[in-house]
Amino acid sequence: MPFLMDIWHAIHDVVMASDWKTLAIMAVIALGAGYLMQSFGSVVSTTVVALVAFALVEYAMAITIGKQNASAYATADWKAFQDLHMLTLLAYGLIFGVAIGVAHAARSLILDR
Repeated sequence: MPFLMDIWHAIHDVVMASDWKTLAIMAVIALGAGYLMQSFGSVVSTTVVALVAFALVEYAMAITIGKQNASAYATADWKAFQDLHMLTLLAYGLIFGVAIGVAHAARSLILDR
């Protein structure tokens, strides 16, 4: 089962290599997506939407706070996405999917009484 260890190490690398702002943005987007999700049947599509929202927020932060050139940064971001390893994308998807599922379960337990 070395593939599970590869996935775990990719998740660990994503969490440990990110700064606190990135982790906070991930948490806010995942909590919001979990709160807005209607049922567990839509966790995959909600995760994809949350990943796209995360990418757009990171792009907006780089342009506004980081004072990056918008078109040059968009090109560099697109090239970085094309070079992204599938294992890293899987790690982000699992992190978001689990966080969204936990947020939805907490919402269901608290509000659906």
